[in-house]
This record gives sequence, C-alpha cells and structure tokens, in this order.
Amino acid sequence: MLDSRNHQGKFAEDYVRVLASAAGLLVYRDDLDHDGIDLGFRYPGRAGRVSSPALEAQVKSCSAPRVAAGELLFDGLTEVQFNKLADGPFTVPRYLFVVIVPSDPHDYTRFETDGMLLRQLAYFLPFEDERPVAAPGRARRRVRVPLGNVLTARTLARLVTHQVPQPHPAAAPAVPVA
Repeated sequence: MLDSRNHQGKFAEDYVRVLASAAGLLVYRDDLDHDGIDLGFRYPGRAGRVSSPALEAQVKSCSAPRVAAGELLFDGLTEVQFNKLADGPFTVPRYLFVVIVPSDPHDYTRFETDGMLLRQLAYFLPFEDERPVAAPGRARRRVRVPLGNVLTARTLARLVTHQVPQPHPAAAPAVPVA
C-alpha cells in the first residue's frame, strides 16, 4: 500500500485524468519529471485555427485547504517548482492544478445508486502573468488560486483549446475551511 503522501498525490493525478477522459482529451506524461510538469493534455483535432492544442500542468494535492477572501491559499510549491511554471514564455501554456482531497483516503470516493463520486474539487491557476523568483531556493512560494477557477471536464477542455473558461458560480462554498 502507498504511504499517505504518495497515495494523496496519485489520487490527485488520477482525479485530473478522469476529468480529461470525460472531456475527450488525450493525456501524456514525460518519461522523466525533469521540467516540473506532471501531465500534459492535448485536444485531438482542430480548435479554431490551431491543430492539436495542448497544455501542461503541475498537479498538487491538499487535504487541509486554507481559504481567505475567495481564494485558496496554497503553500505547496517550492520556489524552484514555481519557476518551472512561471519562467516562460513557453510554447505550451503551463498551469498549476490543485486537487483538494479529504483527509481520510477512505473518503476519496463515495458510491451512490447512480454512480461513483470522486471527492472533492480541483482548481486551476494559469502562470502567464507570474514573475519567476530571482535566485530560487527551497523556500515555499504561496500562490492564490481564485475559488471560481474550478477544474471540471468543461473548463479543462476550454483551457486546452485556449478558450477563457468562465468562473464556476458555486465554487466558493465547496472548499471546506480548515
């Protein structure tokens, strides 16, 4: 059995893979995690004038989210990890995906009469407007993720095809405050 940290991280990546599958996207992974990217997503076709648009993401998880002023306060990136997302420009856009998971792994899923529920929610943060950290070290870098940036199959497809997703109206109350 996986230790709790790896179990939580694997569930977060699988959660995002399920969203990609529901959106009809292809998921890819580099053969070596050298560039700070966990998963890539590609639309298998044309989106407007672009063929096979894609995005890449660092996927993080959190079981004790901190929320203030309509934002998820996420301290789970080192400065080096932050720079691998922010120090562009990149050919393929980069995002941070934060998956909020229950603290008890037995609660990651719930079964109901009409199907299985994956718990809890994922959020996205684009990095095109972020400035890299000068002389990055091992310190943690806080990022603020708007609670309206809920990652769903629909928003993931829009991000990949470079359409601006609309904020999710019911997002704010969905994150449990620790």
